[in-house]
Amino acid sequence: MEEMKREARPIKIDRRLTGANIIDEPLQQVIQFSLRDYVQYWYYTLSDDESFLLEIRQALQYALVQFSARSKETDWQPYFTTRLVDDFGTHLRVFRKAQQRIAEKGDQMKDQSEELVDTFFEVEVEMEKEVCRDLVCTSPKDEEGFLRDLCEVLLYILLPPGDFQNKIMRYFVREILSRGILLPLINQLSDPDYINQYVIWMIRDSNCNYEAFMNIIKLSDNVGELEAVKDKASEELQYLRSLDTAGDDINTIKNQINSLLYVIKVCDSRIQRLQSGKEIDTVKLAANFGKLCTVPLDHILVDNVALQFFMDYMQQTGGQAHLFFWMTVEGYRVTAQQQLEVLQSRQKDGKHQTNQTKGLLRAAAFGVYEQYLSEKASPRVNIDDNLVAKLAETLNHEDPTPEIFDDIQRKVYELMLRDERFYPSFKQNVLYVRMLAELDMLKDPSFRGSDDGEGESFNGSPTGSINLSLDDLSNVPSDETVQLHAYISDTGVCNDHGKTYALYAITVHRRSPNSEETWKTYRRYSDFHDFHMRITEQFENLANILKLPGKKTFNNMDREFLEKRKKDLNAYLQLLLNPEMMKASPALAHYVYDFLENKAYSKGKGDFARKVPPLIQKTYSDPDHCRVAAPIDDNVDDNIPLRVMLLLMDEVFDLKERNQWLRRNIKNLLQQLIRATYGDTINRKIVDHVDWMTSPEQVADAVKRFRDAFWPNGILAETVPRRDKAIRMRTRVAGKTKLLEVMPDELKHIIGAETTRKGILRVFEMFQHTQLNKRMVYVFLERFLETLFPQNKFHELFNKLHSRSKQMQRYKQRLHSTQAPSLQKR
Repeated sequence: MEEMKREARPIKIDRRLTGANIIDEPLQQVIQFSLRDYVQYWYYTLSDDESFLLEIRQALQYALVQFSARSKETDWQPYFTTRLVDDFGTHLRVFRKAQQRIAEKGDQMKDQSEELVDTFFEVEVEMEKEVCRDLVCTSPKDEEGFLRDLCEVLLYILLPPGDFQNKIMRYFVREILSRGILLPLINQLSDPDYINQYVIWMIRDSNCNYEAFMNIIKLSDNVGELEAVKDKASEELQYLRSLDTAGDDINTIKNQINSLLYVIKVCDSRIQRLQSGKEIDTVKLAANFGKLCTVPLDHILVDNVALQFFMDYMQQTGGQAHLFFWMTVEGYRVTAQQQLEVLQSRQKDGKHQTNQTKGLLRAAAFGVYEQYLSEKASPRVNIDDNLVAKLAETLNHEDPTPEIFDDIQRKVYELMLRDERFYPSFKQNVLYVRMLAELDMLKDPSFRGSDDGEGESFNGSPTGSINLSLDDLSNVPSDETVQLHAYISDTGVCNDHGKTYALYAITVHRRSPNSEETWKTYRRYSDFHDFHMRITEQFENLANILKLPGKKTFNNMDREFLEKRKKDLNAYLQLLLNPEMMKASPALAHYVYDFLENKAYSKGKGDFARKVPPLIQKTYSDPDHCRVAAPIDDNVDDNIPLRVMLLLMDEVFDLKERNQWLRRNIKNLLQQLIRATYGDTINRKIVDHVDWMTSPEQVADAVKRFRDAFWPNGILAETVPRRDKAIRMRTRVAGKTKLLEVMPDELKHIIGAETTRKGILRVFEMFQHTQLNKRMVYVFLERFLETLFPQNKFHELFNKLHSRSKQMQRYKQRLHSTQAPSLQKR
């Protein structure tokens, strides 16, 4: 005992954790409160020796120091700007597919909520292939085991070997982290009622709109919500009737009473319909009801929302060539007028480019003729042969004018308007009713017209018509003896008005039987990307052959990275200039010559190629069984918000599986919006925002919020009692109402009112299931740890921890049973 007293030395605790005092102070308080409430309250009944408590505190602090050091070394920008968004999009996609699968079954007898959860994890394993989180999200026992295992792995990484081998201390620290901190936090973040309250708080400045509230009541498919609203309305009604009022107040109260009676009536009607199982499809009801309001054809052709439905219908009936011809001529007319105006202004300035502009105009006109009216066109616009012959004669002997196609376009318009196969039948089709729903015209028609189409007029040049770029249709060199060689000889970094970018010097050799010349041209990576998108859209077979080096949003000015990209771009050029490639696609030569000419590269991916929809829509890979994390295969500029907004709009409003013409228009609109709002500084703003989010001040603020939530006034918070069901249901209604209210009208005009409502309500419904919310929280946590510890193979660890999943085992059995017959045949 004397010897032990001599050996006993006080343990010194260094209170520094992260190197930032504003973070260390609240963190030390969290450690102190955790030890006090989870260890000290029972330990002091066993011993007064504080060395054990000090050792635990020292171990916790050591782990936090290591965690802080890792965090400082980690680049968080890809996590916040890419992985987080991709994982949310994937979660939403799985939920949408689960909803569709349940709707296809049409079984009203089963518990919809329970079936949705089962189907969700069934879809998850089909999409993820390697992992399913059903056990962790649905079984409290398995969830606790998962968190214990995870905390033990983290302690193995963060603690010194000696402390980790001390089982007693390791188990105490593990239990404090898993059950005292992580589990309560995950439970709170997964609680639908907490999320609904948070949504209402986030948009607290928006007042609830009566119309939006009544729309939610009429659309609600939850009897609990309707009964909660009805009970509250009845309570308010009883209170108003008990008031003793006179004078002007009596009229106000009467109006309030009438409003409440109407709300109660709507709730009763909706509850009866849901309980009887006689849910009515509004579209089918409207289609069978009889006469609908008429939207004139000329309005349909200039309205983005209406046009997508008419386009779908024309493709079903085989009349798409007529519609696309009409749209292409609109674009040709507008752009031709612009080109001629530019030509006239240049002539006034003494500049002469008459022949070049007229040549481009003729090439564009011939392109329209060949695509839709010539004998080789497929499908061909069937119109008066005399008009077509007259047009061909004009094209061969006269300079084309902006009005050269007007006579044929009028005939095509009349054909679409009068022919029973097209507009008249469209008005009787379910697509027309859906169009009215998207335009919000089923209940309040804003267009009036006669059924026979009277009053329809030819619309000359509508706003937002499709632009035609004449530059993309100039004559292609046809001399096959011309040889072209090019390689990137140098690369450098340029700074132009504060904007930094890489520039590649391309040395070009052009050899023909009579001459040989060499020049240098300079291109940015964005020029390569624009050029690649242009040619792969024009020549679809190239998409599988030519692979452009991928983009890198951050740290893309490093010398090592630029050298690697230079090498990859050189390989791209050599493959592109291969004689066999040119022979396979003769028209490709023009694009290549234009790109390599010694002049400033004209971007735009060719408005003609981008705007005019192809007669045969491209086939896209089936999105049902793939993650959102795959790169977006669109012409998305090298900026983060466009990618994020397009990805979220795809998943929220289901755009990928709808009309691709609409999706392209939305993408172009988002591009213009972002450029107009932020210009070229948007990526820098996002980088700065991520830096701000991970700054010491923001981290300290997050730690303080965590401390105050778990230990208000330094006292461990009691478990918050679950709120009354009626209150939770009314909170749901209020949250949905708020979300619908803040949706801008512009969005409804772009993609339709019905699509907007369904998309917003789908996202809200996704957050109403605790098990699904837990899945999303765990996915975010897993990605966070994979980003923080890239060398520790956390991906494989999580696959192993989730391997006991029943859904995963069933999926492997199904996979094995489908592969077994083919293996036996072999």
